[in-house]
Amino acid sequence: MSGAPPKPGIIAPGVGVAVAVRKGDQILIIRRGKEPGYGVWSLPGGSQEFGERLLETAAREVMEETGITVRPVRVLTAIDAMTHDGDGALRYHFTIVEVFAEWVAGEPVAAGDALDARWATFAEAEELVHWPETKETVRVVAREPR
Repeated sequence: MSGAPPKPGIIAPGVGVAVAVRKGDQILIIRRGKEPGYGVWSLPGGSQEFGERLLETAAREVMEETGITVRPVRVLTAIDAMTHDGDGALRYHFTIVEVFAEWVAGEPVAAGDALDARWATFAEAEELVHWPETKETVRVVAREPR
């Protein structure tokens, strides 16, 4: 058990999907348009909907946030993402499943929950993304065979 109890109304972690989309020597990144992490660079993604399969979530979220069509390939890892408020109470708790996907078509245009969307080299992305776990995912995808 960690920290103070959760805010009222929070009963269980949410399931989120982050998608590492590779196009040659680049990875797709977005600037988040909502909390947690408003304004920071990250991977596209979002919450899994009831009745939706994991890889369907990955493809839908990338399309909604960037207009890019992808082919989800496999799960890379899963992480716990917890954010506490100033009083130490748990504000957000997501189990985030990170999925590797290949680019199929389209160029990034920010939409949905994204303030900005772009291709970045792996080195640029590692510098820009906010969370250490995301930086590690960028390094893992950079090593994926083409």
